[in-house]
Amino acid sequence: MCKKLTVATVLKPQGILGEIKVKAQTDSAEDLKAFKKVLIGGEEYSVLSVRASGDFAFLGLKGVADRNTAELLRGKDVEVYRDEIPALPEGRYYIADLIGCEVVTEKGVPLGTVTSVTPARTDIYVIRRGEKEITFASADGVITDIDVPAGKIYVNSKRFKEVSL
Repeated sequence: MCKKLTVATVLKPQGILGEIKVKAQTDSAEDLKAFKKVLIGGEEYSVLSVRASGDFAFLGLKGVADRNTAELLRGKDVEVYRDEIPALPEGRYYIADLIGCEVVTEKGVPLGTVTSVTPARTDIYVIRRGEKEITFASADGVITDIDVPAGKIYVNSKRFKEVSL
């Protein structure tokens, strides 16, 4: 498992006092309020303030006191250490933990390896097997079980065929 998770991307400086605007890669920008420290470009910053607004948040960071310093962070990922992230409720998973999992049918037939997951009302998974890429929606009844420690995602073969491209 990854030691760090990306939780946002820096979009731009906000104002002249070093605040940055970020696009949250979490369920809600409000989730960013839980973090006391973040890593941006390999540098660790203490979080002084977080204002959330929709999918975006404005972060005040220790050591980033002006617009010029904030500008240097533009386009970089905002990461947090895994041991500082909140536990998810049962049945919820971090996308980073699903990438690399093998997708198999209920009978154990391998279908491919997860290369990306796009969060949506019904998440969209992309798997690869050799040169072939398959996209499928995680509609009701498609995914029957997820075993992150074993690196396996089990799918109902009939439902998988109905929703895959």
